Amino acid sequence: MHVFISMDAEMFASPRKSQMRLGEVYFWTNTIKDWKNLLKPDKYKLVILEQLQWLVQRKKVAVYGYVIMPNHLHFIWEMLQLNGKEMPHASFNKWTSSSFLKDLRVHHPLALTSFVDESRERKHRFWQRDALAVALDSKRKLEQKLNYLHLNPLQEHWQLAVSPEEYDWSSAKFYETGQDAFDILTHYQNRF
Repeated sequence: MHVFISMDAEMFASPRKSQMRLGEVYFWTNTIKDWKNLLKPDKYKLVILEQLQWLVQRKKVAVYGYVIMPNHLHFIWEMLQLNGKEMPHASFNKWTSSSFLKDLRVHHPLALTSFVDESRERKHRFWQRDALAVALDSKRKLEQKLNYLHLNPLQEHWQLAVSPEEYDWSSAKFYETGQDAFDILTHYQNRF
């Protein structure tokens, strides 16, 4: 059973930034550039999950919850160790961007113009620069965020599922049935 819990305003009061520290649990929101619905096709959701699997298998991150929406995603995760010299979330963004670029070049070349980066820092940008990382220092905060992300697909403007467990691109089914179709999740009670 899911009960809607309102979000605390102070949790979002700080400036948006993606800086995270090793060994701390975060609610992380990453958005596609200009809120485009790049993640609507399942093949791009699978890119996200494939990279999460890679990071989990190599013990770079622990994932406690997630939802992948058409234009953004929410993770509850913990950075466990660096991936080479960089934080795992940076590796995640690089690898997924590279995969999106390769697929779009082959299958949707006209769509690439939507992702041209005017800053000339790079040729294309898929993720917005202002990812949000909110530290979750209590079980209550984690449960509040987990509830929020599981209810995201049910919001009136999305209507992607009737119940959280029916949405295949989230951790809701795992928390209801114990089934983890992508083998990436750790139950948050094992952490808090």
